[in-house]
Amino acid sequence: MLVSIELTHEERKLAEKYALAHSMSVEDAFKKALFGCIEDETDAAIAVNAYMEYLQDGKRSAPIEELWEELYLK
Repeated sequence: MLVSIELTHEERKLAEKYALAHSMSVEDAFKKALFGCIEDETDAAIAVNAYMEYLQDGKRSAPIEELWEELYLK
């Protein structure tokens, strides 16, 4: 998919400077920024849901052994 965005001269220079400093193309810099933002928002939503579940459970967390079993560490 091809996406086109309009940048001011200053925005373009900033994007180019960032990409150069991180040894990547401007395209890759925008992809990194977009998908990083999506990942951050997803992580925040998961954290909110986990906290709501914690509150609904009377502020009780599961024993660590359950986590270990879930992760196949026990």
